[in-house]
Amino acid sequence: MNTSNPKVMVSACLMGINCRYDGTAKTVPELVEVLHGMELVPFCPEVLGGLETPRPPAEIQDGTGAAVLAGSARIFDRAGVDKTAAFIKGARAVLDLAREVQPEFVILKANSPSCGTGRIYDGSFGGVLRDGDGVAGALLRSAGIRVYSERDLLERTAQILGKNKC
Repeated sequence: MNTSNPKVMVSACLMGINCRYDGTAKTVPELVEVLHGMELVPFCPEVLGGLETPRPPAEIQDGTGAAVLAGSARIFDRAGVDKTAAFIKGARAVLDLAREVQPEFVILKANSPSCGTGRIYDGSFGGVLRDGDGVAGALLRSAGIRVYSERDLLERTAQILGKNKC
């Protein structure tokens, strides 16, 4: 009989790991509380793809994560350096990890070119959002894995977890 706790993969920056482009984290302490009793598995697609921390910010140009995976959009950093290969490599590494871990679901950092779910920055580096997923978010979704942003989880805890959490 398997008595292990359910596993949830979580973007490492949300758990306080300084892996974001600017060398910081976006810690969300409420996540740990909401996910109490589950085994949390941190990951960062950009680090898994070989990008350094800190690094220049990057955004998807002319599309979404799905378009990047299809080869019709690219990811450039603010200096104009093409980072597409690293983002795809990182997304594939996250999918491999998910296949190994078999999480109940994955929590991704909102708006990120890697982890965005539902909304991402538009490529202008002006803080403008557009509909779409980041590269890792799109790849995980295409593999049938449930993905949510930290905002989704905190706003819809009971629905996502199937519990009556307040």
